[in-house]
Amino acid sequence: MIRTVHASDVGRVRSVNEDSVWTGATRHGYTLGIIADGMGGHLAGDTASRLALESMRASLDSLPPGLPEEELRESLTAAIAEANRTVYQEAASDEKYHNMGTTVVAVLLKEAAGYIGHIGDSRAYLIKDGKAVLLTEDHTLVNELFKNGQLSLEELDNHPRRNVLTKALGTDPAVSADLSAVSLAAGEQLLLCSDGLSNFVSQEHLGKVAGIHEISLEERADRLLQLALLAGGGDNISVALLEHQGEAAVPETKEWNR
Repeated sequence: MIRTVHASDVGRVRSVNEDSVWTGATRHGYTLGIIADGMGGHLAGDTASRLALESMRASLDSLPPGLPEEELRESLTAAIAEANRTVYQEAASDEKYHNMGTTVVAVLLKEAAGYIGHIGDSRAYLIKDGKAVLLTEDHTLVNELFKNGQLSLEELDNHPRRNVLTKALGTDPAVSADLSAVSLAAGEQLLLCSDGLSNFVSQEHLGKVAGIHEISLEERADRLLQLALLAGGGDNISVALLEHQGEAAVPETKEWNR
């Protein structure tokens, strides 16, 4: 069974939560998790993330059962492309939404295997044996500089422009998402998060807290939010946990907003 939970907090600095997050089951039993972290100024960021999430849910909710692996990948790719068109067209039609956009990280699972798609710097981690393994690569200026050898790992984590994106959803007529295959063994989890979590909580602590099987999935998600808040809460914080709890991988979900 795949169990999911998601939670979000505005943090201690922002007045508006520009993150949108959802996990659960589609109509025909696929497991879906989405986090979008919007940008673009007053009202635009939360509009962009909400539109992206709603578009992707609408695209994927009616997927027919039993799709082969390649069609699952194509469906997630198409849903992200449609979300991009939706956000871009809304931004083009209303001056107050000019240049709005959003990150997105999404996972679509058939039983315990499927695909992760992402654009921007919201992340996906595999949680295994109390350790977090990063599965996505940030589309940021500093990450490009790091890959080119112009920044060290230490500089990467503390650079003043670490949040400058090189790619976002909705800012251009078309955009390509990174897609990667993923599968979960019993007891393993996927952790999706906005940078309001990953910028304030170390990868080591993400793995340790998400991997505490002695407490509920809801409590683990809440502890992750609390760690980011204790570290200053300088951004909106969103987290989604998808755990393979063994037996038949039938999705079950819980949600709350703080």
